[in-house]
Amino acid sequence: MNRKILSMEYKYLQSSLGMIRRTFTNSETAEEAQIVVNLVEEIRANDYYMPELELIMVDENDEVIGYAMFSRFHLEGKFSDELLILNPVAVKTELQRQHISKELIEYGLEKAKKMGFKVVIVEGNPMNYRNRGFKTSLNFGIVAGESVGLPAPECLMVQELEIDACKRINGVVDYTMYKSLN
Repeated sequence: MNRKILSMEYKYLQSSLGMIRRTFTNSETAEEAQIVVNLVEEIRANDYYMPELELIMVDENDEVIGYAMFSRFHLEGKFSDELLILNPVAVKTELQRQHISKELIEYGLEKAKKMGFKVVIVEGNPMNYRNRGFKTSLNFGIVAGESVGLPAPECLMVQELEIDACKRINGVVDYTMYKSLN
């Protein structure tokens, strides 16, 4: 299968949302899928959006089969020029376990590093992110605030794009900036 990774283009805006909705409906619920779609639309409409870091993978038919969004983030109002959050990540259900998310995330991390970002945080299943270099954020002084609602502390993870970046980039993760999550 011939696949390629692209930064978001206008022609993929709606089809990527459709793929995200189907994927999250299959793995979670239709309500959860709608929250994720609303989050993507909210990020796209705000100043923390970076179209060059909204990544898709398309197949030989130009169909969106994978998605990963990196966007600016801050901790207690600081570090938004150095810190990104990875959320959401989605792969077409029938193509999961084919390393699509791995390729998208690794591509995004490399691109973010070249753009000068120092740290990426992600919330999710540690089994999905540890083998990609993410580590429990609590160990680096980045902790989940009340608005995050983690099932376990190790579900909030961090990857340093610059050695020892978390020695100065730390604080409380707060999702109140996202209306769709509140």
